Amino acid sequence: MNQNVFDDPRITAVGLLFEAHAGLSARFSAQFEEHGLSSVEFEVLTRLARSPGNQLRMTDLAAQTSLSTSGVTRVVDRMERDGLLTRRACPSDRRSSYAVVTAAGLQRLDETLPGHLRIIEQWFTGQLDPAALDALLDGLRRVRDAVHPGATAGSTTLPVESAAAPTGC
Repeated sequence: MNQNVFDDPRITAVGLLFEAHAGLSARFSAQFEEHGLSSVEFEVLTRLARSPGNQLRMTDLAAQTSLSTSGVTRVVDRMERDGLLTRRACPSDRRSSYAVVTAAGLQRLDETLPGHLRIIEQWFTGQLDPAALDALLDGLRRVRDAVHPGATAGSTTLPVESAAAPTGC
C-alpha cells in the first residue's frame, strides 16, 4: 500500500478530531463523576437547560443527542427517579411528552458547571486565540449541520405564554 495515502489531510483532520474528543471526554467524565453525573446525564441536563422553558420534547431530545428514542427514555427514567428531571405531557398530543429540568437538576448543573468550564478553558478554548476559536466554531457548526441535521430540533424560542405549558406538540 502506498504510504503517502496516510499523509492525506482528511485522515489527519478526522484523527485529530477523534484524539481531541477522547482527551476532553476523559477529563470531562472524571469531573462529572465528582458530581454524580454521567456524560450523557450532563448532556441531557445541559441541552434541556439551554432550551426554551428548560424543556424539550422527548423526540427532540433524542434528535439532539447521540441516543435513540428508547435510550432517551431510559436516561430520562433514571434522571426522573433521581429527581433531576420530570416529564410533562403535551396537552395537544397524548403521544408526545416533554422532559423538563427540575430545580434539583438545575442545582446539580450549577454545581457542575464551574469545574466543567475550567476544563473547557484549560484544555480547549484556552488553546486557541479568538480568531481561531471563531473559525473552529464555524467549521464545527457546518460539519454538525451536515452530519446531524436534527441537532437543534426543538431549540426555537417558544412564545411566552407557551413556555410553561407548551401546546404546539
